[in-house]
Amino acid sequence: MNIRPVPFDHPDAVKLNDEVQAEYHARYGDGGDATALAASDFEPPRGVYLIAYDEDGHPVATGGWRSQEENGEGNENGDAELKRMFVVERMRGRGLARRMLTALEDDAREAGRARMVLETGTKQPEAIALYTSSGYEPCVKFGYYRHYESSRCYAKPL
Repeated sequence: MNIRPVPFDHPDAVKLNDEVQAEYHARYGDGGDATALAASDFEPPRGVYLIAYDEDGHPVATGGWRSQEENGEGNENGDAELKRMFVVERMRGRGLARRMLTALEDDAREAGRARMVLETGTKQPEAIALYTSSGYEPCVKFGYYRHYESSRCYAKPL
C-alpha cells in the first residue's frame, strides 16, 4: 500500500469523495456531507490530504485533516479536524483505515497541532469503533452538524 499526499481537488480525491458522498446518502438518506471544504484547507502546513493506492495504482482510501482554531462552532485552538476518511468497499477489513488514521495523526502532530477532532454519525458504527479503539473520546460537539442528534464528535490529544 502506498499512501501519499495529493491536492484535495486531485482527480483521484474527487473520485473517492464522490464515493464517500454516495455512501453518506445511502446511510443517511440526504445529499451527503454538507460541510464546506476547500482545496486550500488541506494545503500543508495547515492540513494534508492523503490517498492510499493499491499495488496496481488504484486509489482505495482517503483521508485528510485541516487546521481549526476557536471559531464559535466548538473548535479549540490547535485542532486538526479529520475529514473524508473512507476506504472503498473491496478493501475494508484489512486495517487500511487505521493506517490512514495513524498517518494523518503523525502529520498533524508534526505540523504542531494539539489534538485531532472528528465528527461522525450514529449510522457509521464502524467509524465509531475505529476511533474509540484508537484512543478517541467523546468531546463537545463542533462544526456544521453539532446540533444534529445523530452527530457524534470525538477528540484525541496529539
